[in-house]
Amino acid sequence: MTSSTQSNQETIQAPCPECEAPVAFSRSPLYGEITECAACECELEVTNRSPIRLELAPEVEEDWGE
Repeated sequence: MTSSTQSNQETIQAPCPECEAPVAFSRSPLYGEITECAACECELEVTNRSPIRLELAPEVEEDWGE
């Protein structure tokens, strides 16, 4: 009996709205999930899941959580 260590999963990608570089996800991202573009290092938020759409994440305000 043999076991396979390879995964048949495909990488999910969406373009960065800032630099157009592909942003990859190893699984389907959640709505509102924050990620970072590896190319330009900007923070991105998932604003749509099908198709995946990314927008610049909002800046953190000082009064959040008050």
